[in-house]
Amino acid sequence: MDLLLLAVPEPVAVVAVPALMDLLPERALLAGTLSVKGRMATPVRGFQDRQAVSLNPMFAPARGMRGRPVVAVTFHHEPLPADLLALVEAFGGRVVHMDAVRHDRLAAISQALTHATVLAFGHALHTLDADIDELVAVAPPPHATLLAMLARAASGVPEVHWDIQSGNPLASDVHEALARGLEHLRNVVGSGSGEDFERLLRDVASVLGERRRSLQDMCAQLFTSAALVSSEESA
Repeated sequence: MDLLLLAVPEPVAVVAVPALMDLLPERALLAGTLSVKGRMATPVRGFQDRQAVSLNPMFAPARGMRGRPVVAVTFHHEPLPADLLALVEAFGGRVVHMDAVRHDRLAAISQALTHATVLAFGHALHTLDADIDELVAVAPPPHATLLAMLARAASGVPEVHWDIQSGNPLASDVHEALARGLEHLRNVVGSGSGEDFERLLRDVASVLGERRRSLQDMCAQLFTSAALVSSEESA
């Protein structure tokens, strides 16, 4: 074979790598699609004479690849990983290179933190016994967008969401950061002042840097789409 693609759960992949590396011909590429790269890096790097790369498409397959990021962690910089990544780009994927440590940290922030925020929002609605028809009828654009994200998460495969929240060893760190953020907001609103709230907004805005305006424009487009969908449903 020329390519062996491991599209299996992480515990299976990590155990399988040493055996597979012994069996693969030298001309073959071992590729994986694990959402966490760190634990696969150790067994792969034990075989310096083999070529290996791990990909993480940062989108649901049904959305298509064109224009979307595909993170690539190349364990051994040889021609075969480059050939595979060229195929990804030929199909419209936007390859983003990084090492395993950086990938796992960014995945925890961009995936585990984001999904945890949406799921916590949904759980809050559940405990508040919210009526979805009433919410949709009055929902301002931010709320409508969150409801849409919640609907997508709730319709997903549970194993995928479980893997995102439990598989990354840094997920607990982002969960704690999310809890601290909510607690800080509660303290500012409960016992702080208007100046404290303005300082909180400045701190949040500083994260966005020079991307703030373009992200603000993206949000406006999302809100416009949400308003159109809401109008169509009302009609």
